[in-house]
Amino acid sequence: MKEKKETDVQEVVNHFFYTKGYTLDQIKEDSKKRKIIYSRFTRPAKELIELAGSKRKAKQAITKVSKWAKSRNLEYSIETVFKKWLELDKLKPKEIIKKPFYNNDPMVWSQLKRKWFVVNSDGEWLEFAGDEKDIKWKK
Repeated sequence: MKEKKETDVQEVVNHFFYTKGYTLDQIKEDSKKRKIIYSRFTRPAKELIELAGSKRKAKQAITKVSKWAKSRNLEYSIETVFKKWLELDKLKPKEIIKKPFYNNDPMVWSQLKRKWFVVNSDGEWLEFAGDEKDIKWKK
C-alpha cells in the first residue's frame, strides 16, 4: 500500500498539534471522535504559509510561539502566531530563575557586605561559611 504524502497545509496543522504534545495517531483518533475539528485549523494554516512565505517558516513561527506561550503557561493557537507576527523575533521563552539554597534554607547575597547569607527558619540571616559548591540552585 502506498503511503499518502501530507500536503503543506496538513504538515503545518500537524506541526501545530505536535507542539501541543500530540502524536500523528492521536490527531487521527481525536479527529475521528470529533474531539478535534481538523478542518477548523486548515484555513489559518494555509494563511500562515502565505504570510510566512513557506511551510518551513510557518512551522518555525509556530514553534517559536509555542515555546513562548508554554513558558508562560498560556494557551495558544495558530491564530496566536498571527497576533504575535510583528514581534516574532523578540519572542523568547520566559527565563527560569533559580534561587540559591543551602541545606534547604534560602540564601541571600548582600551586595553591601559582598557575602552570602543563609536565612534560617526563624528568619535570622547567618553568614554562609561553606563552599560555593555546597549551594544548590532550585527553581
